[in-house]
Amino acid sequence: MADDEEFRFETRSIHAGQDPDEETGALMTPIHANSTYEQDAPGEHRGYEYSRTGNPTRTDLEANVASLEGGEYGRAFSSGMGAINTVLNLLESGDHVVASEDVYGGTHRIFTQVYEQYDLQFDFVDMTDLDETEAAMRENTELVWVETPTNPLLNVVDIASTAEIAHDNDALCAVDNTFATPYLQRPLDLGADLVTHSLTKYMGGHSDVVGGALVTDDEELDERFGFYQNSVGATPGPHECFLVLRGTKTLPVRMDRHCENAIELAEWLEDHEDVSRVYYPGLDSHPDHDLAASQMDDFGGMVSFEMDASLEETADVVSNTEVFTLAESLGGVESLIEQPATMTHAAIPAEEREAAGLRDGLIRASVGIENVEDLKADLAQAFEQSLN
Repeated sequence: MADDEEFRFETRSIHAGQDPDEETGALMTPIHANSTYEQDAPGEHRGYEYSRTGNPTRTDLEANVASLEGGEYGRAFSSGMGAINTVLNLLESGDHVVASEDVYGGTHRIFTQVYEQYDLQFDFVDMTDLDETEAAMRENTELVWVETPTNPLLNVVDIASTAEIAHDNDALCAVDNTFATPYLQRPLDLGADLVTHSLTKYMGGHSDVVGGALVTDDEELDERFGFYQNSVGATPGPHECFLVLRGTKTLPVRMDRHCENAIELAEWLEDHEDVSRVYYPGLDSHPDHDLAASQMDDFGGMVSFEMDASLEETADVVSNTEVFTLAESLGGVESLIEQPATMTHAAIPAEEREAAGLRDGLIRASVGIENVEDLKADLAQAFEQSLN
């Protein structure tokens, strides 16, 4: 494909990194199911030597994701956690990280239950408050970890200002862009040093593949990512890369429908008598609505809402849906629903979870692309069956 910068997002989602196969003319990226490659002489290979180090199908995916994020360099991983682990590999004993207080539970777990034992230090703060972020910085802060919108409260963090705080303190700014996707938000353009994704979610889009990615404009940073990618080995297979590439082709049209359904469902929930609060940055009532409108092109497909209900009653609600599927993960074409306190964020101690606003009555919904009237009717019957 010609210079990616000549083309708009929708065109790049289909073509970037994906020229027809030179040998056969195959339009779709071939699945290169190889573990090793012939060398012309010892140490003289044709670009690939071993598939943990590099695979042509993975190369195409990495180029595609980098293009969509507007970055120069991309690396693909076997999961989003593999990508996050690679970022943490950059750090040394004694380093300090400032992170959003309501990060994804798996992120919180790897920070506190894996890396704290190696004398890495973590502070979790309300990053919607820039003063609080600034106050948390230390001389040994090496990384500022941002999720925006956050998981699951959908708070919106000012990426440009947070990146400035990080850089003023000689720290890297990383943004988990999984919820927004590059179709709605491009953190590198706002000053972030690197972007991470769970490709499992919207980028893959069909709940049939697990993957992760890192994108940066910094060549030295990318070389370090590549070293750890190869050394640790959390690399995706060629079939997984092929599936994500299939998903990115339809990302724009899927995201448009996700956003359309999510705002309508959020407005319906906001008026429902059984719902005490709705978390969706597209609502005028959301405290970060103006910021979201300024740094995002739309507001995403995730909606969280809170009920004045016990943990057991909330569990009944998410168990009694028929169109929404009770399941972890998100970003597929089908609608999913879950209870963060017992599922995605169960790894966070109860007192920390409550302090961060993740209460027992909180429900998170990944709004799919079904007919939105069916989604409303499904939640209505689940409320009726569980609460009345």
